[in-house]
Amino acid sequence: MKLWMRKTTLVLSISAILAGCGGSSSSDSDDSALDNNATDEVSTDAEKPDFDSLISASSNFNLYPMLPPSSNFDLSRWYLGAPIDLDNNGKSDSIYEKELNNGYQVDNMFYTADDGGMVFRVGGNGPKTSTNTSYTRTELRGMLRQGDTSIKTQGVNKNNWVFSSAPSSEQVKAGGVDGVLNATLTVNHVTTAGDKYQVGRVIIGQIHANDDEPIRLYYRKLPNNVNGSIYFAHETRNGSEYWHEIIGSRSDYASNPSNGIALNEKFSYQIKVVGDKLTVTIVRTDKTYVSKTIDIHGSGYDDAGQYMYFKAGVYNQNNTSDDSDYVQATFYALTAKHN
Repeated sequence: MKLWMRKTTLVLSISAILAGCGGSSSSDSDDSALDNNATDEVSTDAEKPDFDSLISASSNFNLYPMLPPSSNFDLSRWYLGAPIDLDNNGKSDSIYEKELNNGYQVDNMFYTADDGGMVFRVGGNGPKTSTNTSYTRTELRGMLRQGDTSIKTQGVNKNNWVFSSAPSSEQVKAGGVDGVLNATLTVNHVTTAGDKYQVGRVIIGQIHANDDEPIRLYYRKLPNNVNGSIYFAHETRNGSEYWHEIIGSRSDYASNPSNGIALNEKFSYQIKVVGDKLTVTIVRTDKTYVSKTIDIHGSGYDDAGQYMYFKAGVYNQNNTSDDSDYVQATFYALTAKHN
């Protein structure tokens, strides 16, 4: 029996539940709506965290520092986008499932830390995934096909998943329906120079659709602050973005969040979608958690042809800093599941 404690600004409630432990471009606009259709009070099952897979940040993950990431983590359902261009095609390289899950590492970008964690690191410059993005990344992309290259990477097929609000014909074709992404990590470094609206921010998890992102989860720490904030963006298919703050503020002038998360402080996040309900949960090492649910009905992702995939790692959101500046995070657990 594991005890989870739900903490909000005004309310502390305690629930005892059974739980298991698990070993594109983004907009720079600051005038998007904030906290649209969001609630801090979860009620229905669709709006609650998935407690069965929720990971405590204080867990013992039994990772081995002498092994490559794929020996500590099951990477058979992911590919890695890294800011290298060995094939000289002008874009960052993709390391697909079989190669990635067979001991792949790359110095100073993707490797095993001294404590066994899986390190993602990227600077502000370097090859990018496409001409549609301004930022660099070292980031995993979900691949449900597990190396079966007869299944295309893109499309409503067995490599990707859909929401349960999508037409039933699309659900049959997809590799999964709805989804839960769990991760435990520390953010080790963020950028400290550059344009004020870009400094200190990094995306650590996403749901990506064909062209847009139902969610981008951000960590941001400003240079003069001890702690960082966590917030997320929900992008609709018509290009609108809605921002939701979970811990602290996303403001370029934010004061130090007293309840924020410091660099090298371990925490867990969960991104969960059930139909039109999107829930983000942040868990601290003391098992307190903060959860926010939004209704994404009308965002366009329940239309035929819309497919989803999870992303996790570091997606640097600063391309104006010094060449030596970088973002880095170390992951200690990473799991994804679908119906």
